[in-house]
Amino acid sequence: MTTSASTIQPARVRFAPSPTGYLHLGGLRTALFDWLYARHTGGQFILRIEDTDQKRYNPESLNDLMTSLRWLGLDWDEGPDVGGPYGPYTQSERKDLYAQYIEPLIESGHAYRCYCTAERLDGVREEQRKNGQPPGYDRHCRYLSPEERANLAAQGLPSVVRLAVPEDGSTTFVDLIRGNITTDNRQLQDAVLIKSDGMPTYHFAVVVDDQLMKITHVLRGQEWLASAPLHQILYDAFGWTPPIFVHLPIILDPSGKGKMSKRKTVVAGKEYLALVHEFIEAGYLPSAMFNFLTNVGWSYDASQEVFAVEDAIERFDLSSINPSPAALPYDKLDWLNGLYIRELTPAALKEAVLPFLVRDLGRTEAELRADARLDILVPLIQERIKRLDEAAGWIDWAFVEADEIQYDEPSLLLGKKLDAAQSAAVLARGGELLKTLDPFTADAMQEAFRSAADEMDVKAGSFFGPFRAAISGKQVSPPLFESMEALGRVEVLRRIENAMQVLNREAVAGS
Repeated sequence: MTTSASTIQPARVRFAPSPTGYLHLGGLRTALFDWLYARHTGGQFILRIEDTDQKRYNPESLNDLMTSLRWLGLDWDEGPDVGGPYGPYTQSERKDLYAQYIEPLIESGHAYRCYCTAERLDGVREEQRKNGQPPGYDRHCRYLSPEERANLAAQGLPSVVRLAVPEDGSTTFVDLIRGNITTDNRQLQDAVLIKSDGMPTYHFAVVVDDQLMKITHVLRGQEWLASAPLHQILYDAFGWTPPIFVHLPIILDPSGKGKMSKRKTVVAGKEYLALVHEFIEAGYLPSAMFNFLTNVGWSYDASQEVFAVEDAIERFDLSSINPSPAALPYDKLDWLNGLYIRELTPAALKEAVLPFLVRDLGRTEAELRADARLDILVPLIQERIKRLDEAAGWIDWAFVEADEIQYDEPSLLLGKKLDAAQSAAVLARGGELLKTLDPFTADAMQEAFRSAADEMDVKAGSFFGPFRAAISGKQVSPPLFESMEALGRVEVLRRIENAMQVLNREAVAGS
């Protein structure tokens, strides 16, 4: 039973991405769970940018992160662009603050300055490799005498600050969905906390920031389980109470055998997307993605696949997260996306597909908005597409000239069980009717064509087939008569004439 938000304390959660690349679907899932829990408890969702890795910093990443979050509807209460009482919310702007917290750790013996050069560290690793030992820092500077430290400092040598991990015993931290997790301290390294340029590493900054920003719950990927003991040691050294940890389950690829890649991957011959902007560019709706991701590692209801955002907020409960790895059921995402597309009003669907049509049809937005054909065609494909980027493939034929329609496979123009001459005769009869048909509407065309099919003793499907291919150049297209109405009388007759010429040539060649 999910606890009512009115009976629990408001949570302060943060999504803290590193702007070194484009947002991955797994990162979006983490942000979504953070946001859901903040909204469920009436708390705050905080966006914090962890940009201490300046070497890998990608200037395009921050915009991608924010755009992706907003696309899914995840608004933040505090962050670099909206401010808040615990800013700044970008770690590179908090450098002086970290310096205030590292010195007390050094003075208390929980951390120490390390003056080892890169060359010495390389030599240590090489020696460990030769001896079959696990790689790691040998704690050389941890045991320097006060005099040796003073001498090195007086020389102005560059240094880093390392965590003095307890050399015996064990460290235990609590994960909400996994319980107590204990690690032998001998397995841990004296991790770097402050780099030689004065910038903190992730391990130090995340602990200090979560404490100062009063974070109550930390939701992060399972891959951070290995770092959690170091963070617990830091909390103990400061005398702080750690937040509640929730390490979210790994997301597997659709095969369920491997971890989802951070880039497009091919499984069983099919390509799968990984980055959020790729899903946006492919025409997935945020409502479908919200519904889909909410059920990856957590379940709204075993008997209910589709639910509203408000319902998910009401039910969301951290203790119900399944710690087991979760495979991404992409087919379900496609199904959900088609479902949400069909729920759009025709006007909303037209707005949704416009950017994709601009991209794929080579027309400007102004041209498409002013084109009345779109108002007829868009509702015709609503039941047929699962992604918005499929729209152009269904209606591109309507936005080219008649002469640009290619009939590379003349057999496409043949009615079922009709030869080329018979199919040409069908087109000729339909063309005669369309020249004078009034009104030029789908209903009127269908009635006239059915009567003509009866007169020619041709089944209606066989009569209609040549016209479908004649106007679109495709075997599958939107409903025939509505499509012809959208094209207009003049353009339809041009295409029928071109198709008849192809069939007549085929008839002559086959005689």
